[in-house]
Amino acid sequence: MKPGSVAVVGAAESTEMGRVPNRSVIGIHADAALNAFADAGIAAKDIDGIATAGMRPTDLAHYLGIVPTWVDGTAVGGCSFMLHVGHAAAAINDGLCTTVLITHGESGRSRVGADGFGASPASLAGQFEAPYGPMGPTTLFTIPWLRYAKTYSVGHEALAEVAVVQREWASRNPRATLQDLTTVDEVMNDRVIAWPFTKAMCCLVTDGGGALIITASDRVADFDSTPVFVLGTGESVETPMVSQMEDFTSSRAFRVSGPRALAEAGIGHADVDHLMIYDAFAHLPIYGLEDLGFVGQGEGPAFITEGNTRAGGQLPLNTNGGGLSYMHSGMYGMYALQESVRQVRGVAAAQVEHVEISVAHGVGGMFGAAGTIVFGRNRPS
Repeated sequence: MKPGSVAVVGAAESTEMGRVPNRSVIGIHADAALNAFADAGIAAKDIDGIATAGMRPTDLAHYLGIVPTWVDGTAVGGCSFMLHVGHAAAAINDGLCTTVLITHGESGRSRVGADGFGASPASLAGQFEAPYGPMGPTTLFTIPWLRYAKTYSVGHEALAEVAVVQREWASRNPRATLQDLTTVDEVMNDRVIAWPFTKAMCCLVTDGGGALIITASDRVADFDSTPVFVLGTGESVETPMVSQMEDFTSSRAFRVSGPRALAEAGIGHADVDHLMIYDAFAHLPIYGLEDLGFVGQGEGPAFITEGNTRAGGQLPLNTNGGGLSYMHSGMYGMYALQESVRQVRGVAAAQVEHVEISVAHGVGGMFGAAGTIVFGRNRPS
């Protein structure tokens, strides 16, 4: 993809977030889509490309009355929407469609029209991990962190520091689920969910959704919104079983998608003004900082503890409050994308000054997949 060849011209989240007992999953998708249409100044009839995860694109297209010429149902977990952005860019550049709608919606808390939990017994995880008794992501995701902590002699207070900093950002965001400031001691003494994760180190469980509209950059004047240009994209997968990671202290998928996106954008780490890293659990920002190359291996905890990701720090991170404090309906990647777009537009609740370039990085499953998008305020010449 040529950097800046496509742009986001519509971006919005669902009208309500947190607890939405009055909408089904497809209703949340549609609500977010209508809000994105309003942001862009268009209607459903103007859409000829559609992408979604968590439900079938067939159902969504029918529900919204869209007859697309291009469809993407890629589903690799919470970062699926990052992959959709990259795929939409390729489709637009190849002339397969002109205007793409990407949606997300989940009733993670209220469970209105939501699917059930658990892996199929016939899946790899169902055959080779489930017999050992893990109780979902909270227990499985402790495995890499325990190895990381031992390898780099890091205390679990490092996880608490992540939660504290992200709560600081959330305190500036009226839409955040948790807005009260917290401390390392409070996080460490919170209820243990799966040692060493306490409740404050684990993502929220909420309802909500979001939508993006993407088109060719030479068409941005046809829309009402401030465009945000897509400068680079990256994606990869590693394993559906966390137990089979190549290295518990680092994500191979992260190490592929992140550098690829930055290279495609033609930028270095020093060019990044703002960063979003999917944080279903508090260790993910640490892995993201290291595997994307912003710091060296084993240096992520100190980078956060020293205040570099706080307001006024050299690399503001997860400025909406993240999955730990803002919201997390189950597939958080869309919300990271939304915050990157807001920051580049200059309209975020906790706005960082002079954001020219933002990177949104997502994870799918438990280090099973990764997607990275580089956004920019200006279209490269």
